[in-house]
Amino acid sequence: MAEAESVIGTPDSSGADEAAAPEERPQPKGKRKIAALLVVALLAYLLDLGSKMLVVAKLEGRQPINVIGDLLRFEAVRNPGAAFGMGEAFTIIFTCIAAVVIVVIIRLARKLYSLPWAIALGLLLGGALGNLTDRIFRSPGVFEGAVVDFIAPAHFAVFNLADSAIVCGGILIVLLSFRGLDPDGTVHKD
Repeated sequence: MAEAESVIGTPDSSGADEAAAPEERPQPKGKRKIAALLVVALLAYLLDLGSKMLVVAKLEGRQPINVIGDLLRFEAVRNPGAAFGMGEAFTIIFTCIAAVVIVVIIRLARKLYSLPWAIALGLLLGGALGNLTDRIFRSPGVFEGAVVDFIAPAHFAVFNLADSAIVCGGILIVLLSFRGLDPDGTVHKD
């Protein structure tokens, strides 16, 4: 009877066996990487916000600035749509998607023990917050605001630092997934 109680964990045996078998309890995996995620997100957000404020103050309504000949210029553009200016009529949907992404990242952070994942999710979070700030606070109105884009490579769409952070974070997530590294720090081989 005592052996069966220790296997199924009846109330009579709960305290005695915990001390006898510490190797069976899950071990902590190290410190969570939430601080790294937040630092990366804050840095990406502040760089994006500061660059957009500078562009609106110094470049909007003026001629583009050639940075590298005809290959790269800075040009202030208001983008109510998504990437490449598509979906201009769906600004509120893009706002909702950004808000959902932010909530998902915050929920995932509770199980985050991997520094590379913290960096990737921090980039996504900072970029999503940067563009969401534009959608909420810029004209033409709340949840319908146009994003400030200004990096204009030749023969490509105009984008901003938030877009760059999102793309870099997404690429890093794909690479981590291919390598089998999960956000909780475990590695799996498929």
